[in-house]
Amino acid sequence: MDPTPQRAGHVAVIGRPNVGKSTLTNALVGAKVSIVSSRPQTTRHRLLGIATFPGGQLVLVDTPGLHRDHGHSTATAMHRWMNRAARGALEGVDAAMLVVRAGQWDEADSFAYEALRGAGVPVVLVVNQVDRIKDKSQLLPYLAQVSEGREFAAVHPVSALKRKGLEALVADALALMPEQPPAYGEDEITDKSQRFLAAEMVREQLMRQLGEELPYATTVEIERYEEGAGLVKVGAVIWVERKGQKAIVIGKGGERLREVGTRARQQMERLFDCKVYLETWVRVREGWSDDEAALRAFGYHE
Repeated sequence: MDPTPQRAGHVAVIGRPNVGKSTLTNALVGAKVSIVSSRPQTTRHRLLGIATFPGGQLVLVDTPGLHRDHGHSTATAMHRWMNRAARGALEGVDAAMLVVRAGQWDEADSFAYEALRGAGVPVVLVVNQVDRIKDKSQLLPYLAQVSEGREFAAVHPVSALKRKGLEALVADALALMPEQPPAYGEDEITDKSQRFLAAEMVREQLMRQLGEELPYATTVEIERYEEGAGLVKVGAVIWVERKGQKAIVIGKGGERLREVGTRARQQMERLFDCKVYLETWVRVREGWSDDEAALRAFGYHE
């Protein structure tokens, strides 16, 4: 019998857009379960990353970035949906990690902190990207400043990308979990299906390849997913909102679409550990990102 009691529970990973929540989730899980790009709002779905350690298990709820709608007309159905997903992640968790970028704290970070305070769960402050601060003497005054008047169960400067500072973070997070056996097996890394992950891999490449050329008016729907002996066949539809966007995604002579497909397929083969045959099509559905029915059809549901 192992004398050390196992601790396990759910941890919401919360923060403003583009502070590295998905990078942190992937680093703790030890595998790529959440897509990453430098664009805000890359994560659209609530996703569980399952991180198992000798002392227990953290079920990390990676969320879209919390952001204010400010009542603007730009608050599309997609933005409203992402905020609901982020807030919904706080239901039933044992603790939360508030992820901020080292050296920064503004209204958006305060907004995320207040959302966590309202949920009444212990909050661990994760100060990410500390490797970007050249003068480390600036870090202590910054940590003191952001901690003043706020209640944190622990404060951890880390670099999720370089996997620095994660052991101490895991130790403190596990200490906040109830004593109970893990809910998932050691080899499980996410609650999402390979079909879902395939769509996300294509969407990640769209965001990485297209840079600022395309707004958030793309989503990916898997029309065909067949598993065979050592081979997965995937048929993915890339949905855009206008014909001009379709031309951007396809690129000159289909070059851009081929590049997106090649890189997405390589990611899938690494994650699924088998050969992947990927076909992609681009189709237009006007205004899908502000259409609740379209969002549900494309898999955006609570």
